[in-house]
Amino acid sequence: MSLKVLFVVYDNGSYDHVFPMGVGAIAGVLKRDGHEFSVWNQDMHHWPDDNLRTYLDENKFDVVVISLIAGYYQYQKMKNLSKAINNSKNRPFYIMGGYGPTPEPEFFIRKSGCDVVCMGEGEVTISKLMEAIENKTALKKVPGIAWLENNKLQQTPRAPLIHDLDSLPPAPYEKFPMHYYRMLRMPKVKSTDFCFPLMSARGCSFKCTFCYRMDPGYRMRTPEPLLDEIEKLHKDYGITYIAFQDDLLMSSVEHTEAVCLEFLKRNLPVRWNCNGRLNYCSEELLRLMKDAGCRFINYGIESMDQKVLNNMKKGLRPEMIIRGVEDTLKVGISPGLNFIFGNKGDNKKTIKSTVDFMLKYDDFAQKRTIRPVTPYPGSPLYYDAIEMSLLDKDNPAEDFYERKHLNSDLICCNFTELSDEEFYECLRWANSTLLKNYFDKQKTSTLAQVDHLYKKKDATFRGFRHSVGKEGQVGEQFNIKSKAIAIEGKETMDGLVNWENSQVNDGERFSGEENSTKENKILKSFDAYLQKKAIRAAGKKAAKRQQASN
Repeated sequence: MSLKVLFVVYDNGSYDHVFPMGVGAIAGVLKRDGHEFSVWNQDMHHWPDDNLRTYLDENKFDVVVISLIAGYYQYQKMKNLSKAINNSKNRPFYIMGGYGPTPEPEFFIRKSGCDVVCMGEGEVTISKLMEAIENKTALKKVPGIAWLENNKLQQTPRAPLIHDLDSLPPAPYEKFPMHYYRMLRMPKVKSTDFCFPLMSARGCSFKCTFCYRMDPGYRMRTPEPLLDEIEKLHKDYGITYIAFQDDLLMSSVEHTEAVCLEFLKRNLPVRWNCNGRLNYCSEELLRLMKDAGCRFINYGIESMDQKVLNNMKKGLRPEMIIRGVEDTLKVGISPGLNFIFGNKGDNKKTIKSTVDFMLKYDDFAQKRTIRPVTPYPGSPLYYDAIEMSLLDKDNPAEDFYERKHLNSDLICCNFTELSDEEFYECLRWANSTLLKNYFDKQKTSTLAQVDHLYKKKDATFRGFRHSVGKEGQVGEQFNIKSKAIAIEGKETMDGLVNWENSQVNDGERFSGEENSTKENKILKSFDAYLQKKAIRAAGKKAAKRQQASN
């Protein structure tokens, strides 16, 4: 016997084509365990919330599952969709999970009327929970869940974190509308790319105070099966760009190196981006990432003031940030610059230093703004807000979701010594300055594009609505020195253009001599990197032996 399960993938409000990786991971477990499942794709079809009730009335399911993160929009969707589920004629067993309900399970159970909240990683928990539902056994034997019994909260200890990520079954992509999800747009994604998100690791080795994803440790997938999955995505769905969604792919230099080297070995026609850490940036590592296909690194910087960085437990120094961003630009990778305002110690001076930095180093690959910091439930900052009476001590979740967190661009809690009016004036000035500069640059870039088209008679041009990676075009700041490709022993603009604008054909990025030349370049880079790494390791061993002898 198997259970019939419905996954609810709600409209995320942004109209981005983001594959629900958490749902995909859980669906893989259900498929492995022999359960039947379907997906209600509100994100693609934008159905009204009450359409879910109609769907449940017309299609009988044993279980319905919703996963959500902490956010004002997600919370409101949860309430509306829960009403639809609870009012359905054949109401299924209702499971909720994700980073949103995990730190405040009782609050979400009472607000949603769900039967169970799954806390933490869901793969082990969902397997045990399905077994309990199917066999009608006690919930207390299932790890990592919370429920109400006689109107009192019951909880079981969380399941241990999964360290062998390679043991998890793959997401059953065939059950999802991949033609929709492969249209995800990201910085440095061309109009001809099919882009898709993926995880190479879980967790983060840092403990920033504003982060609610507080699972301890950093757990990595082995590069070989990871690249096997990317190869399959390319073969089955034409994916040409991977957006790594790890909290921090660069939490480990060794992992970053290993993934890059596996990309280089396979010479896949797939580019990628990731979330990065400026602590680990070196020009050598960044060049390896560029050679391996990395085109964009999203950096969480947050502030350019040392005191504020210390208060956030960010583990960064301003000089480290500047050096890392400069090296990123130097090797030809676009840096995403992310800042927040309103942490302890922030003031008019600190936001000015942030704006000055962004004006100097932004390459305008995407529009950037500064948001106020939000104390999401589960983060250390959330508990600081409770202690400081910025949130109601008796019912902080209610205060956060119903009264304080109404929009990500508005103040939830003010941790500064500024008044709310002064706080908003800082954000207004900062974002007005950044947006004016961005659109001024886009205007200049677009006009340069016009000149290039008509003066150079550019036959590869594909219309002002598209970005194809040429000098002066919107969204692509062209740097001949860093991006030129060696073809037949010389650097040529034509060779670069042919590469950047070529359609992927039969799994090859290049053809003929171009492919051979690029492959040779990659192999040389690969060998040189391994040699440098071996020399570096030998030097460390020699230094240790010398230290021991002394």
